[in-house]
Amino acid sequence: MTELFGSTRTVVTSRYALITPDGFVPGQLPGWKDAVVVVNISPALAGPRFTQLHATLEREAVGEGNTGPNEYFLYVIEGNGTVALTDKRHRLEPGSYVYLPPGKDLQVKSAGPPMKLLVFQKPFEAVKGVAVPSTVVAHERDVKGQPFLGNDGARLQVLLPDEPPFDMAVNIFTYQPGATLPFVETHVMEHGLLMLRGQGIYRLDRDYFPVQAGDVIWMASYCPQWFVAMGKTPASYIYYKDVNREPM
Repeated sequence: MTELFGSTRTVVTSRYALITPDGFVPGQLPGWKDAVVVVNISPALAGPRFTQLHATLEREAVGEGNTGPNEYFLYVIEGNGTVALTDKRHRLEPGSYVYLPPGKDLQVKSAGPPMKLLVFQKPFEAVKGVAVPSTVVAHERDVKGQPFLGNDGARLQVLLPDEPPFDMAVNIFTYQPGATLPFVETHVMEHGLLMLRGQGIYRLDRDYFPVQAGDVIWMASYCPQWFVAMGKTPASYIYYKDVNREPM
């Protein structure tokens, strides 16, 4: 059965947004050659303090530039390629990720079929006496998932060091069918989220939404949030939050 023409699951409010792939609008951005970019979340929403985008690089496509005052986190959703940093060129495959502090040059290049990237970027918040973070190049398989608050059915992978230099955190949450967040969270950190696999129900503020792989969610500071995995396979999502700095 096809979707009713003119309908969508996308919802945008002042406290949260659920943005589904049926409404993604591709475009071009400077530095991304032969690449299609979808800006899913940005300050243009009049709430987010960061940007989240999808970039699809065709064969031999290139994304390059300098992070400037921002910091970047790149995660490979599909495909293979390389990232060239100041030290050397690193191979990328699904599950690879790269963190870049401000003022760093980078060049991402696809190899073979299109490479799909998730990118988080935000202005870096420097603190006197605290060092600027180092570049991180790693893979999610090398980060062991830990039971969240003792629940083995909900496991959390912390991809970046939880240390004062880092003012962003990016984690992957994986839930077995029927597993949930243990309580409705309400906190100062905002989130940008991409569903990677599976499906479930997400509570945003007072509303409940079915979500599935490919969906994007923005949650403002203090937006009540909760999740339960549904279906017959595990559900997982990758998400950003701001950490280790005075509240804005």
